[in-house]
Amino acid sequence: MLDTLDANLYDHPKYYDLIFGSDWKAEFDFLRACFDKHSDRPIRRLFEPACGTGRLLIKFAQAGYEIAGNDLNEQAVDFCNARLSRHGFAPTASVGDMSDFRVRRKFDAAFNMINSFRHLPSEATAESHLRCVADALKTKGLYFLGLHLTPTQGERVDEESWSARRGNLSVISHMWSKGIDLKKRNEDLGMTFDIYTPTRQFRLVDHMNYRTYTSQQMNRLLAKVPQLELIETYDFVYEVDEPIRIGPKTEDVIFVLRKK
Repeated sequence: MLDTLDANLYDHPKYYDLIFGSDWKAEFDFLRACFDKHSDRPIRRLFEPACGTGRLLIKFAQAGYEIAGNDLNEQAVDFCNARLSRHGFAPTASVGDMSDFRVRRKFDAAFNMINSFRHLPSEATAESHLRCVADALKTKGLYFLGLHLTPTQGERVDEESWSARRGNLSVISHMWSKGIDLKKRNEDLGMTFDIYTPTRQFRLVDHMNYRTYTSQQMNRLLAKVPQLELIETYDFVYEVDEPIRIGPKTEDVIFVLRKK
């Protein structure tokens, strides 16, 4: 039986980065392929709203891109900047709200790949986020927004587990839906990190609220921000040559938006 601690998982960036950063290459390769496919000019400057630990930012920095990001969690931003500095890059992550920010220099592309967008609690904050991103992009700049939609037909996936290891540290993550209120547009999620080190084994327990989106609700939201036009959709298989058409059973979507 593992010792159990109630915690905000975002306050433990070392474990968070391991479990969510283990699949970085699939997203990294997909985004670079999309830059080539969907942009008629070189992509050099990248911004990640809600960047967390910077699991992708560090990889793009190492590949020669100029990068920056923001996040509300100070521990995550400190972790991100410390890693950037450790590898010889400027600490360009800042503490900030992804629904209320401005940038000094506009970017060629931005990305938010795994549901962080759904932390925004209302239509107003979601719309504000999209407007902030649009303002942060150059004309014809790209925004890659990944999230789970709520299907209107068929059964939805309401539980998933995955694991990752780095050296002597191992983390097993489990996430499940504790309940969904379609009227209030809220999904209550439970999440655990089972952590194993050579000297200690314990479990961190947290829960979070995600705003729900059907495909129709997402389309209505995007229509409120005409500066961003939808040019393509993909799923989390990350096959750049296999875009998808969203239907009533669709859950995993990456929206590719372009600044007009």
